[in-house]
Amino acid sequence: MNGAMQRRRARKPHGLNHMALIPFIDMMTILVVFLLVHTADVDILPNTKSIAIPQSVSQLKPHETVVVMATHDMVFVNGRPVTSISDIERMAEDQVVVAPLRAALVAQADTVLRAAATDDQAAREVTIMGDKNLPYRVLKRIMATCTDANYGKVSLAVVEQERAASRT
Repeated sequence: MNGAMQRRRARKPHGLNHMALIPFIDMMTILVVFLLVHTADVDILPNTKSIAIPQSVSQLKPHETVVVMATHDMVFVNGRPVTSISDIERMAEDQVVVAPLRAALVAQADTVLRAAATDDQAAREVTIMGDKNLPYRVLKRIMATCTDANYGKVSLAVVEQERAASRT
């Protein structure tokens, strides 16, 4: 009996174990391609719960730009804190440009220009993500600072109305 079992084991082909792995690899490849194709249509703007973005009927998708995020208490440039909203509100009436914000935007413009190898002011773009309850005088100063920092195109981030209606 012992000799018969050894002959049965000897007849078993040794290459069958890796053959079961090939369909699994094919399935994983299809899954990776599917995920790559379907994640290409995502929003480029950072997602934050501390800002309620206004709704709009805009049809254009955002593309990668310098992002100025204004929450109810702080202003960020590409995720880095720059100044507080209370400092902007305390500025003199005739003072329009926010100096710390301008310095951060100029620094960002320098890195963008080095990457793009262009010196065209119209090529500089900034997107402002402002809370919909932000006072207009603060938003106006942020926009004026962006143009003073030589950004040719200033955009305001909004949420499409169809998406906004489905989220609420």
